[in-house]
Amino acid sequence: MKALMLVSELEDYTISYASGLAQHMQVVLGVPRRRFEHLASWFDPAVDLHLLDWPRHRSLSNPWFLHQLTRLIRHEQPNLIHLLSNSTLWLNFAAPFWRPIPLVTTVHDVTVHPGDSDTRTLPAWAPELMVRQSRHVVVHGEGLKRMVLDRYSKSPDSVHVLSHPAIHRYAELARRRKMTRGQADGTIRVLLFGRIFAYKGLEHLVRAEAMLKDTLPNLRITVAGRGDDPRIFQPLMGEAGRYDIRNRFIEDEEVAQLFLDADIVVLPYTEASQSGVLNLAAAFGKPVIVTDVGELRATVQPNGLGVVVPPGDAEQLARAIRILAENRELRNNFGANALEWATGPNSPEQVGAQAAAVYREVVGSC
Repeated sequence: MKALMLVSELEDYTISYASGLAQHMQVVLGVPRRRFEHLASWFDPAVDLHLLDWPRHRSLSNPWFLHQLTRLIRHEQPNLIHLLSNSTLWLNFAAPFWRPIPLVTTVHDVTVHPGDSDTRTLPAWAPELMVRQSRHVVVHGEGLKRMVLDRYSKSPDSVHVLSHPAIHRYAELARRRKMTRGQADGTIRVLLFGRIFAYKGLEHLVRAEAMLKDTLPNLRITVAGRGDDPRIFQPLMGEAGRYDIRNRFIEDEEVAQLFLDADIVVLPYTEASQSGVLNLAAAFGKPVIVTDVGELRATVQPNGLGVVVPPGDAEQLARAIRILAENRELRNNFGANALEWATGPNSPEQVGAQAAAVYREVVGSC
């Protein structure tokens, strides 16, 4: 069986997912050259990678690109087409020409996150239309499946749950370059990583830090990623000097060092579907503190990856940070569980095996 996959973004997810699936079936992957060319070596050699001159949304060359893309699909003759995201506007216009090949689309976020200016650049109808054109949909949890069923009136048999696979390439980069954790000095390093938008809950982390000003003097908070400026919360900080703020794009080697050095990774989100950061932290064997939003509890709690707290509750977040900061054994236990999960049931290979089974079911039903 051959699957042809298309995606214009989500580099880390795509590398993990495609490489894992390629262990179980033939995979053809089409991606934008400008975003993936420098990452090509991270894909498993079994992935038939096509670096395409994929235009941006507003480019007038999109119709020609869709013509070329449809020619590629007809040449490859896949059993199934899988769009790894529903956030590419122009693919809506090409999808009808791909019939009768079964079309599957992954929906990472059923609704737009508050403050997510990246996603809001896309017209609201575009992701909706792609889901409606797809006979089958993939989501990353049972709660998200219920949301899709309610929103799109899909048959339960046409909405499939596949876990977001662990993201290993940064941990592998650290191994290849023989990177090591910084010298221990008694500091407890808490990391908030990723796009810093309103829903990431930075304000609640800042309030939690202020509550710990006297009880955890060795605490250091790193906020790393592009987006909103974390310094707007400086008046709420207990001690501004113990923040390491990197409000910019973080290069790969710096990402690896941040996770190597972290004692705790926090995801104090006020809203979420799932999290790539959680899957990155697990590959480094790092304990997490997450809020009970989206699929985070359902992922963290049964797998023993860390602590779950209510969203928007700075007091409970502070309590969880203190518990983990003062208990190295608990941190180590959660971290060991995380690494076992990332290299076992949630490894790209295992998720790929589940995806291959879903594809066989989809093709068999058509």
